[in-house]
Amino acid sequence: MGIGTAMDRAMLRRCLELAQQARGQTAPNPMVGAVVVQGGEIVGQGFHPKAGEPHAEVFALREAGAAAAGATVYVNLEPCSHYGRTPPCAEALVQAQVARVVVGMVDPNPQVGGQGIARLRDAGIEVTVGVEEAACQALNEAFVYRMAHQRPLGILKYAMTLDGKIAATTGHSAWVTTPESRQQVHHLRAGCDAVVVGGNTVRHDDPLLTSHGMGHNPLRVVMSRTLDLPKTAQLWDVSLAPTLVLTEEGANPMMQTYLRNQGVEVLTMPCLTPIGAIAHFHSLGFLSILWECGGTLGAQAIVDGSIQKVLAFIAPKLIGGQSAPSPLGDLGLTRMDQALSLKHVSWSTIGTDLLVQGYLAEVPQLLGKD
Repeated sequence: MGIGTAMDRAMLRRCLELAQQARGQTAPNPMVGAVVVQGGEIVGQGFHPKAGEPHAEVFALREAGAAAAGATVYVNLEPCSHYGRTPPCAEALVQAQVARVVVGMVDPNPQVGGQGIARLRDAGIEVTVGVEEAACQALNEAFVYRMAHQRPLGILKYAMTLDGKIAATTGHSAWVTTPESRQQVHHLRAGCDAVVVGGNTVRHDDPLLTSHGMGHNPLRVVMSRTLDLPKTAQLWDVSLAPTLVLTEEGANPMMQTYLRNQGVEVLTMPCLTPIGAIAHFHSLGFLSILWECGGTLGAQAIVDGSIQKVLAFIAPKLIGGQSAPSPLGDLGLTRMDQALSLKHVSWSTIGTDLLVQGYLAEVPQLLGKD
């Protein structure tokens, strides 16, 4: 049955629904929804729209007004107890004189980490913790990861045929999977802060990399050491979504100027690596990075620890071709017992396609080295 009453679990699920209305837009903050219940009826609800805006509890308490006194408040993440850009929510709940607070999960932020719950209990408010906790953890897995590791969560997504190819021998790759799977990818992008490709993907596929109207558009990122890129590409049109090009110092100055004149941001680094890009994304406050790159960049990102989660869309098609590209380049592995295993694996079908999801264990430090 789990923790809490049937009503508690139903209201926590409502909090999760509310929280997702700001999917992809809250970084570096988590997604949070809150519900105020008085006499078995919802009298107030809200969600955190973006960093700098009020937290979910504030919106819910505002809507409830005087009805918050003696009410039960549901929230998927522990109310904050510190002064940041907004006042602490635990204090707002105390001031509203609520009777009970039901919390989905403890905040992994060390500035909170149980202190919000303690403040509520010190004020005589009954607190129940851990209702629908697995779903709450899953919703904010990128926030939890960032708090634990001080970097955003990296997600590798690729689509391949049943014989493990992401394109034909000619490089042609449109389309490996069904429209239903591609729609799932658009939804995935809407929940991420950035989507990353390499120069080859721009040259061969000319991708758009937006959510196609399914929500927030992520920052579109191209990693290219040489800037040997076409002058006509959908990514250079920044009217739909911003584009960032990461390259190395001194690379193709004329192309750098051209891109900047198009409104594309160009950032140079002494040495362009996935982990260097991740450090930049962390400085921007990002929570999740979607890698939709080819095999060479994907392998580099795995080797240097920039990827933690893998989503593989598998189409029931055979294309063959010894030189046809596969999802990953060389990882420096020579034996099958060295293969990187995924944990917490789940399988689902999307039309005729299969989606396999899982998490990489920590990548061995010697991987890819002589």
